[in-house]
Amino acid sequence: MDLEKITELIIELEIDDIADAVKEALEDGKDPFQVLNALSKGMDEVGRRYEIDEYYLAELVLAGETMKEAFKVLKPAMEAMDKSEKKTKVVICTVKGDNHDIGKNLIGTLLLSSGFEVFDLGMDVDSKTIVDKVKETGATIVGLSSLLTMTVKQITEVHEALEAAGLRDKVKLIVGGAPLNMELSKRLGADDFAPDAVSGIKNIKELAGI
Repeated sequence: MDLEKITELIIELEIDDIADAVKEALEDGKDPFQVLNALSKGMDEVGRRYEIDEYYLAELVLAGETMKEAFKVLKPAMEAMDKSEKKTKVVICTVKGDNHDIGKNLIGTLLLSSGFEVFDLGMDVDSKTIVDKVKETGATIVGLSSLLTMTVKQITEVHEALEAAGLRDKVKLIVGGAPLNMELSKRLGADDFAPDAVSGIKNIKELAGI
């Protein structure tokens, strides 16, 4: 299986074909991380098309689902390899009181395809759960999604809980969601803001020094 074909399947959003293509590439002896790189190139192109309004949210969501299908096959092969490379760990979730997860799911997929280790806590997550996960994993970045105006105050709760636990100076806090902008996000205690998943992955790479 040609790795360029895998890149093309992601760009063309071929969700029904991607798992078989990844499996075939691995059976042909391709390195799992070469396959991951091919998938990442595809997502980079999807992101570029999104930025120039050639693709829209529906395509971005479908690309994320296509990546998930690829990861079902690829992840065991990657885990079976001895990797000395240390990955940046990221905890992501939707804040307490908010049950929207499209943006969070997209950023999670993009992070995985970029080689981050991702801990997705789901939706409606309180600050204690986030702090406990940071302690457990040693994550250095926390990404919060808040789609409802009434839940943005939860960002401050997380910021303060991390401070109280003595972790705030070890963790970068990035947030996203419709009610937010950079100024408000900083006021609430975050280090950074992203208006969408494509910007989010760029900003997280910068926070991680990648």
